[in-house]
Amino acid sequence: MEFLLDYGLFLAKIVTVVIALVAVLVIVKSVGGKSGAAKGELEVTNLTEQHKETVEQLEHYLHDDAFLKARDKAEKKSAKEKNKARDKEIKKAAKEGELDTQREAHLFVLDFKGSIDAKEVASLREEVTAILAVAREGDEVLLRLESGGGMVHGYGLASSQLDRIKSAGLPLTIAVDKVAASGGYMMACIADKIVSAPFAIVGSIGVIAQLPNFSKVLKKYDIEYEQLTAGEYKRTLTMFGENTDKARDKFKQELEETHGLFKDFIRERRPALDLESVATGEHWFGTQAHKLGLVDEIKTSDDLVVEACKEKTVLAIHYVEKKKLTSKLAGLAGEAADNVLMKLIDRGQRPIV
Repeated sequence: MEFLLDYGLFLAKIVTVVIALVAVLVIVKSVGGKSGAAKGELEVTNLTEQHKETVEQLEHYLHDDAFLKARDKAEKKSAKEKNKARDKEIKKAAKEGELDTQREAHLFVLDFKGSIDAKEVASLREEVTAILAVAREGDEVLLRLESGGGMVHGYGLASSQLDRIKSAGLPLTIAVDKVAASGGYMMACIADKIVSAPFAIVGSIGVIAQLPNFSKVLKKYDIEYEQLTAGEYKRTLTMFGENTDKARDKFKQELEETHGLFKDFIRERRPALDLESVATGEHWFGTQAHKLGLVDEIKTSDDLVVEACKEKTVLAIHYVEKKKLTSKLAGLAGEAADNVLMKLIDRGQRPIV
């Protein structure tokens, strides 16, 4: 009996906190909604110039003033000749109506650090849209990917955003410095080339769902749990009711179907891969993944950026949503509530890749 009283008090505290959070969210939303939705903006960083400045800063410690002056003079002369030649090309292109094709080639660099629900796809879709609006022949895209996977529908949408780049004919390289597993690898296999650091974690081509079951605890204290559904398989496994073998078999069937779709997705994009040997849910380090054909080259994203800086203008693109104070407060409370719900419900009822 004492346990039930303590348990009831605990539930009352939880309900009080939830009601308080909901009240704060309603107030914040009503106040913030009057000024309209906050808009975001693109942040563009010229990595070529950044790299050049870093090298020049270090060279000042390695060479004397005489050497630096002579080198700067030679570089200015070379740049002047290059600009003069380019001006002629631009004037010629303008007469022939091909002015837009004369600009230098660019490497657009994106970053995707994915969470369980892949909410970062909201920024990714804006970044991809912006790139496709300005990209021209000769341009390329590099995505620095870091994700251990998550919800199928979230990472499916993220993969679709990368497919937009491929459909536009832009070469896409994905660099994995730390981890691209499960849903992360689903995104990676879209690329024309996957580059991995030697000890990055790659693979985990499998599907998982898990949840606790408290039915025995509830039965021990004579607590009844009721769940009403319309449709035989509206809900299969449950946290508080007794699970049946039929429900387990159905849920396992759904996981197998999702795994099959996952494998078909990878097979279509990396046909040379021996899928049956790697689609076991295991993960490998970069060097192992290279031998298995999961990645194409062992390098870091830094290697790719530095190499590209020699030939292209390298621009890092990042979409940032502007948030007012009220939105930040609402976001913190909402994120806390989302995390709790996701752990208790989504991870148990929705497959994770």
